[in-house]
Amino acid sequence: MANQMSDETIESIRQSNDVVDVVGEYVQLKKQGRNYFGLCPFHSENTPSFSVNQEKQIYHCFGCGKGGNIITFIMEMEGFNFQQTIHYLAEKSGQPIPEMKQSNQNAPNSEEQATLEAYQWLSKLYHHLLGHSKDGKKALAYLHERGFSDEVIERFQIGYSPTSKGFVTQFLENKGFHKQVMANAGILTTSDDGEYFDRFQGRVIFPIRNHIGKTIGFNGRTISDQEPKYLNSPESSLFRKSKLLYNFDIARSEIRKKGEVILFEGSADVIAAHQAEVLNGVASLGTSLTETHASLLRRYVDTVLICYDGDNAGQNATYKAIKLLRKVGCTIKVASLPPNYDPDQFIQEYGKEKFQSQVIEAADTEMTFIKRYLKKDFNLNLEGDRLQYVEKVIEEIAILNSTIERDHYLRELAEEFKLSYEALSQELMSRMRNVTKNDDNRQRFGNTNGGNQQKYPQKQKHQLSKAFQNAERRLLAYMLQNAQIAEKVKETIGSQFNIEQHQIIVTHLYGFYEEGNEADSSRFISYLDDINLQQTVVELSMIDNSWEMTEKELQDYIHIIQSEQTDSAKIAQLENKMKELEKTDPKEAAKVAMEIIKIKQQSKNGVSF
Repeated sequence: MANQMSDETIESIRQSNDVVDVVGEYVQLKKQGRNYFGLCPFHSENTPSFSVNQEKQIYHCFGCGKGGNIITFIMEMEGFNFQQTIHYLAEKSGQPIPEMKQSNQNAPNSEEQATLEAYQWLSKLYHHLLGHSKDGKKALAYLHERGFSDEVIERFQIGYSPTSKGFVTQFLENKGFHKQVMANAGILTTSDDGEYFDRFQGRVIFPIRNHIGKTIGFNGRTISDQEPKYLNSPESSLFRKSKLLYNFDIARSEIRKKGEVILFEGSADVIAAHQAEVLNGVASLGTSLTETHASLLRRYVDTVLICYDGDNAGQNATYKAIKLLRKVGCTIKVASLPPNYDPDQFIQEYGKEKFQSQVIEAADTEMTFIKRYLKKDFNLNLEGDRLQYVEKVIEEIAILNSTIERDHYLRELAEEFKLSYEALSQELMSRMRNVTKNDDNRQRFGNTNGGNQQKYPQKQKHQLSKAFQNAERRLLAYMLQNAQIAEKVKETIGSQFNIEQHQIIVTHLYGFYEEGNEADSSRFISYLDDINLQQTVVELSMIDNSWEMTEKELQDYIHIIQSEQTDSAKIAQLENKMKELEKTDPKEAAKVAMEIIKIKQQSKNGVSF
């Protein structure tokens, strides 16, 4: 692979980052046997099919087929080019950052890169101005009045944008940023006479960071009569509200530690909760929870605790969030706040201890919340409304996966309304049959919810492959983990495999070993530029070859591969003969056809995975 740095540097950086640790920052991994498994970050799924092998330092999804090493993983997840990935991994592991020449190939968008750099500079500037300018000190006093401590202001790098129109524009120009590029990004805006000025002037600034801690936008809150009250950065390639969660970068380690994430409605609630020592909170950014948000959370945790406002809007948003989180297979809990309280107000009035004990630790199950939520639409003093309510609750119970949960809530319902448990059970079974039927239809006719839940068939093609294909795959799998076997194969058949992709891989592999490298699938992947070749190598490397290959096995595989070449030549010769005979002697042509069929059938027999 042609890169602007030495192979030794790349290898040192790769070895300094463990694939399980890095992938584990994006996916909740659980060890099963020799590998770690989790939900694939590259496609939507509810059952883990994504495998990480720590020994070989590779990953592979048995659902969608994606695979590679730590470098390809970061490139795929972050959209980085190769050089950006090496820089990121070096920084992450405390390695010296290698000097890299900029290459036009795969270079990042220059405007996007400039915007990202401008956000980093402005984040520092605004934070500095909060405590070191006249207007900034007024904003600081406002934050203190709202209950923000100096520690939390520092932690979240809260800042202040000055009221002076030209200050920020001049600052950016001095740093080499073009005004129009900054206006395109939504950092600056223009007046009717074409003057450039700061979009967020006169506001308290809450930096919005992506999951790796880079500021990619701002939320500005007015402290005067300025409209609107809150102002976000505009949507861009960097800033997409439907894919971002506020505070995810800071909360991620606590989320992993607790195995639970707390979902708030806004950034102020997250910061207030953090100050109350609830450190695993995140929030969507001025938008409802999306399927992308839900899928992101599910990759990290099994349990999501929803802590939205206690008013009607907050309760409606909670119900919608439950529906989305159910889809991706989350266990859901719901915190209960008094009517018209939000978490920030509750903490200010009652303190952190009561917030932790009476709100977070006392959270209800999703079903308890749903029952309470549905009651608001019915007058339970009326018989007709009571029956409709019971039917609605049964619909919700039918969706639950746990038999114990279904039985528990059905008995609660029977007792509350003095109804026959047997009658409710029959109604529940009927509802469940409808749910199952609808699920079957979705699978048969495709997903109709507009989401990303692609169905990837499990790969069984290799079980059905011809003998020579299986022999080549098995032999390659051994060659990838044993240089001596690779040398023996090289001496007998060289790169004369039947499948073109295998020919290319073994040619690279011979060169890899000739350079003095030891067997290392993760390192070998870096020698391949083609993503399809990389994924094939990963797939072959995941095959369990824990036993030693005997000399007889080796010779059997080689014989099958060579036989296919002989058979192919023989079949081609017989097919030509058959075409000639068809013109003059159909009976003899039929005999040749039978001979061809016999050879083809024999070639199908052999090893399988």
